Amino acid sequence: MPSSQPQKSTSVGKLFEFQSQLPKLPVPALSETLPKYLSTVEPLLSKDEFAQTKNLVEKFGQSSQGQELQRRLEARAAEPGRANWLEEWWNDLSYMGYRDPVTPYVSYFYTYKDDKLRRKPTQRAAAIVRAAWAFRAQVASGELAPEMARTTPLCSYSYNYMFNATRIPKRPSDIEATYDLGANQHITVARNNQFFTLELVHDGQLLSAAEIESQLDRIVERADSTAAVPVGVLTSDNRDLWADNYELLAQASPQNAQTLEKLQSSAFLLCLDDTKPVTREECHRTYWHGNGSNRWFDKSLQFIVCDNAKAGFLGEHSSMDGTPTCRLNDYVLDQTLNNKVDLGSTNVRADLSEPEALRFVTPPTVVRAIEQAAGRFSKVIGQHQLRVLQYEAFGKDEIKKLGFSPDGFVQMAIQLGYFKMYGKSRATYEAAATRKFLHGRTETCRSVSNESVAFCRAFEDNAQGVQDKLAALQAAVKTHGAYAKACSEGKGVDRHLLGLRLVLRAGEEKPEIFQDPAYVRSCHWNLSTSQLSSEHFEGWGFSEVVPDGYGIAYTIRKDALIFHIAAMQNEFGLNSDHLAHYIKEAATEMRATVLAAKLAAAPKL
Repeated sequence: MPSSQPQKSTSVGKLFEFQSQLPKLPVPALSETLPKYLSTVEPLLSKDEFAQTKNLVEKFGQSSQGQELQRRLEARAAEPGRANWLEEWWNDLSYMGYRDPVTPYVSYFYTYKDDKLRRKPTQRAAAIVRAAWAFRAQVASGELAPEMARTTPLCSYSYNYMFNATRIPKRPSDIEATYDLGANQHITVARNNQFFTLELVHDGQLLSAAEIESQLDRIVERADSTAAVPVGVLTSDNRDLWADNYELLAQASPQNAQTLEKLQSSAFLLCLDDTKPVTREECHRTYWHGNGSNRWFDKSLQFIVCDNAKAGFLGEHSSMDGTPTCRLNDYVLDQTLNNKVDLGSTNVRADLSEPEALRFVTPPTVVRAIEQAAGRFSKVIGQHQLRVLQYEAFGKDEIKKLGFSPDGFVQMAIQLGYFKMYGKSRATYEAAATRKFLHGRTETCRSVSNESVAFCRAFEDNAQGVQDKLAALQAAVKTHGAYAKACSEGKGVDRHLLGLRLVLRAGEEKPEIFQDPAYVRSCHWNLSTSQLSSEHFEGWGFSEVVPDGYGIAYTIRKDALIFHIAAMQNEFGLNSDHLAHYIKEAATEMRATVLAAKLAAAPKL
């Protein structure tokens, strides 16, 4: 049976050995957050607007209401048994209570490097399954080492939601269900919009890669010889509509409830797509959303292998952020691409059972719901544009030689690229991890600062010399680094201000600081950005978060920078191709300027 609480105890094993020692997420002092907040809104406002905002912020900080809201938040954080004051609110507001489709708006994906050892798709898929199962075994036993930020342990709680987990649609908020890992040793395989159960343990022995490949070949042959109603597309829909249709589907037949249980309890999904993507954009679209039907978008993990053996991964974001799945996928790729994976025996046992087809009973009411969901999926995906910028002039190694933090340098390249395109800076979100705290997830690193705006203006001003431009870049990166560090310490501004808003009680007057247009503007993320990096990835991605904004996922490899730039095609005239052009131009100019400044400063022989 599923549970809304993780099935595995978080008190045993190496993976969880530091959990009891992790500090709780702090509630910063008002005297710390409010000046910091002002420093982040100033570059987005005119002088008159900033003067008005400054007055409202100072008024709030001195008011009895501000002090009372702070007291309430501190009291919530101190409640016995509450692991994290933000957790429940954040999970509901940002994920479970969010009603837009999880794809493309919530989930994220990774694009894998090609496996030159395995050109046959089911062969590659089998190796991926074996590697992922080895990682799962370490999670199940608790023997996986906890993640560390240098010498600081990170919270392992979200690993409970990695395998055998799924999101289930409900009104008004979804739930996360987890299943016992020991009792559910099967995966779900999707092919030609159909689902199959593949048991990975036979007679007490894990299937070898050869046996998994053989079973996958049987699935492909069966699925490609027949057609089925594409039930999976229901999971792509608005969450309220999917919640209604979930009940409709489950109640259509007792068989459907059993099928849902079998699918949802599986360790993960393996999607065998019949497409052959070639270009970076084709690959990104395949792993981001595919055809909408050969997926079950609610599952926490979906490994995707195409008919030309290109592969990737799709992660459901609700209960798990990107760093644990980045670790999982980096492990899978290190094991498979470097031929480290234990493939087991090359023999295929003759008594392996035929994989079970998961059949849904689909009366006319369900078929109509599926057709309508498919139409909405096509419309949503059709409204999105995507550009992948593979920048191969330099990467992490060169940026470090230039004397900069790689993430700070790339953030400023994004800022300068946007400034080149629009002539101004707008609110920018960068995800910063707070996993050094118990049940910590993320904080918002506000990348726009007075220093970043000055840097953009300096680089676009031909009258500025290279030394002045270098100094402006250094100041911008330094300010960004300091803010990012504060966020990792739980001392950004966005989560604190959110908490102060949420402890307001019904009927109480909303503080003017939160009615201020400057607050709304500073939280309207025209640029939503995040970095996850692996030498084994060919990029990763997610969507924009506002209709007039861009979603920029970037990977910093040793010798390359990869940007996934997504946006809507609508009345705002966004253009991912143009922004990619300007980011590339910005990165090139920044490196050239730093080199020129250093050359000019070098002693003459």
